[in-house]
Amino acid sequence: MQENHSAENIDLNAFNNFLEKKTGINNIRSIKKFTGGYSNLTYLLQTEEKDFVLRRPPAGAQIKSAHDMGREFRVLSLLKPHYEKIPQPVFYCEDETVIGAPFYVMEKLPGIILRAGNAPKMNLAPELYQKLSAELVHNLVKIHSIDIISSGLIQLGKPEGYVQRQTEGWIKRYYAAETDTVLSMNETAQWLQQQQPAGQTPSLLHNDYKYDNVLLDENDLTRITGVLDWEMATVGDPLMDLGATLAYWFEAGEEEIFKQYNLTWLPGNISRKEVADIYAEQSGRNLSDIRFYYVFGLFKNAVIAQQLYHRWKQGHSSDPRFGALLPMIQLLGSKALKAIEKGL
Repeated sequence: MQENHSAENIDLNAFNNFLEKKTGINNIRSIKKFTGGYSNLTYLLQTEEKDFVLRRPPAGAQIKSAHDMGREFRVLSLLKPHYEKIPQPVFYCEDETVIGAPFYVMEKLPGIILRAGNAPKMNLAPELYQKLSAELVHNLVKIHSIDIISSGLIQLGKPEGYVQRQTEGWIKRYYAAETDTVLSMNETAQWLQQQQPAGQTPSLLHNDYKYDNVLLDENDLTRITGVLDWEMATVGDPLMDLGATLAYWFEAGEEEIFKQYNLTWLPGNISRKEVADIYAEQSGRNLSDIRFYYVFGLFKNAVIAQQLYHRWKQGHSSDPRFGALLPMIQLLGSKALKAIEKGL
């Protein structure tokens, strides 16, 4: 994330008084908004002793799972005793009068994030990417191995029928936002409806696990120090999580446009097939249906792009990035059809 000095309408003095009374955190010197991203707003709270992070929904957002600060705080609170690589949650406030929306505060984890925008310029060795990309898979296996019953994480969702609900729900979202006939998307939707697997033993799902949601040790970029952005976490079939990761895992030699969305194409990164092979070996799970999960991940990404494009088409957004998304939707649909035919 990049930082700027915009803190919108947060009154620093009043907020300092409120936080000190509720949490003991005092003497916040500055509030800086992290830029980038399309979802919840994130701020850096700097004090003399340590830094904290504040999360709140974007202005005008309806409170649903993706913007439910109370739920996100609960995820972190339940998970922290069982998985050390997340920030320590500190305080949740549902009173919208404090800063204009519900929010929560957590400790700031150290580390750096490799992104598509900065990583190619860093000229990191292929050997580093080979080790790090494999470590990403190992860490996902660890997340999926957490006991959702003893941890209480089971309360985050209903794992029974998860794959069917997700498949039907995202197909419905696509047609609700459809603007142009994209035959590849229609064919993919039909295939997904017909090919749903039986499903796996449920686990905790991050639901957006990729390079730019992990923190790395500044002194050893192959060591993951934290996993961020748990706003979509739930419980369900873990291969849905793996499929989402694979759908972002673009390889060298694939379409240039994908290079702006991840850095898995840089020399040294393992391939999608190697991701699946490592996951299967480490987790002991049966990946014979991995093609379905990968295709669903591509379809879901295309639907998200379609929803943004629909907003632009309807005049509800002037963001030029949204208006340029139709070719991406078509490309993801074609990529899904290719995966149906050839696999990973």
